[in-house]
Amino acid sequence: MIRPFLLAASLIWCAASAAAPDAAPVEITWDDLMPADYRPDELFGDADLSTLKDGDPRAAALLQKLQKLWQEAPVVQSLDNTQVRLPGFAIPLETDTKTAKSFILVPYYGACIHVPPPPSNQIVLVRAPQGAPIKEAFDMVWVTGLLRVEAQQTDVAHAAYTLDASLVEPYAE
Repeated sequence: MIRPFLLAASLIWCAASAAAPDAAPVEITWDDLMPADYRPDELFGDADLSTLKDGDPRAAALLQKLQKLWQEAPVVQSLDNTQVRLPGFAIPLETDTKTAKSFILVPYYGACIHVPPPPSNQIVLVRAPQGAPIKEAFDMVWVTGLLRVEAQQTDVAHAAYTLDASLVEPYAE
């Protein structure tokens, strides 16, 4: 028979080790950052986008609605405080000519530069106090570190996640 205090202690140890900095990172994909039942394509409802033209007030209203819904995109709480490895395209925020201390990570080239940006659950704010070798917008990288469900507003976009990077390296399959 397992004594209750031993069971409690083992649960605490397991929970603590899940977020331990030296835990092996889990390689995740961008789909993993969205709840399985989240369907961003359904946010358009029955709007016929083919009938909208530049300057159409209906298009502007739809864009405003979409931006609000994407800013409130649902997250996957079970990923909070998880060591992960995630590939993506980097958009430097705080940078010098050689490294970036913070950047946005997005799933596809051009995201955040073109309107609208991806849903917030597809934008990760990366903090790299040691500096990451990102010189240009949209360098493709692998980022390893502690992922948090922590929303942040930047000048570029609204991120639903933050990642404290322990390693940033050029992308290679």
